[in-house]
Amino acid sequence: MSGFVPRRLLRLLTLVLVLLALITPGRSTAATVNIGWTAWSDAEFVTKLVRRLIETRLGHTVELILLDIALQYQGVANGDLDLMLMAWLPDTHADYWERYGQRLVDAGVLYDGARLGWVVPVYVPEDELGAISDLVKPRVANRLHRQIYGIDPGAGLMRLSENAMKTYGLEQYTLIASSGAAMTAMVERSWRRQRWIVATAWRPHWMFQKWDLRFLQDPEQALGGRERIHAMVRRGLHRDRPDVVEFLGRISIEIEELEAMMALARDSDYETAVTEYINKHPEQIDYWLEGTGSGFQVRGSRLNPEP
Repeated sequence: MSGFVPRRLLRLLTLVLVLLALITPGRSTAATVNIGWTAWSDAEFVTKLVRRLIETRLGHTVELILLDIALQYQGVANGDLDLMLMAWLPDTHADYWERYGQRLVDAGVLYDGARLGWVVPVYVPEDELGAISDLVKPRVANRLHRQIYGIDPGAGLMRLSENAMKTYGLEQYTLIASSGAAMTAMVERSWRRQRWIVATAWRPHWMFQKWDLRFLQDPEQALGGRERIHAMVRRGLHRDRPDVVEFLGRISIEIEELEAMMALARDSDYETAVTEYINKHPEQIDYWLEGTGSGFQVRGSRLNPEP
């Protein structure tokens, strides 16, 4: 989730992808709300929940445009996209915020408590392995076969994990790059056999609903701290679609419920999970959309509100 595409190429790619996504025969895009999104499980659920509510309750057409996260920041900053729903701040997307923040409008925090880190199953004794620094203990290293199970080699979490290994002097370990699916498969296999394992992880993720896992303490914050997930909108959207911006500013989702919906979507599909969430939280949904009801509170503050 870090690094940059050259500015001219990024601008061109954003425009091409947005225009391709909006070419729908017979449909005017003048009233369309364009949402950039990424195919992460939490992003897919939240984006499809927001689309459903904007279309069915606010009456606007929505186009979902699948883009790399860098292109989403670029697209919203340039006004080519109306909004994005996956701004991880203050640490994970700090480089994007530094580059584009002055041209974005922070509509509000959608959920907090998100984080990156390394996890172990709870059956691993915490007094033996409770922090990343404990991995240097010879007995712990032997139990783990000096392996840490990672995800895709290009992921930001893997870059941070490599830095963490240097920070904590874990040169004896191998960080195994694979994929998110392969990592969770190793966690499942270890859980069945009650074997020790350390895996790279992040919240929200459905695996916290399936297995009882805990993050290793990271006193050096080599893997970053707790994050908030913000909705970012283009400048001027508050004038063009004030109901959409107000709606986004009232959304607040508990991370445990989000993970439960991600797990449901994994077992069924995202539209089923969206329907389940809406049916279970009618008063909360009314508050998000209308600002009335049982008084749910907006969480956090906006970093760069519209003047």
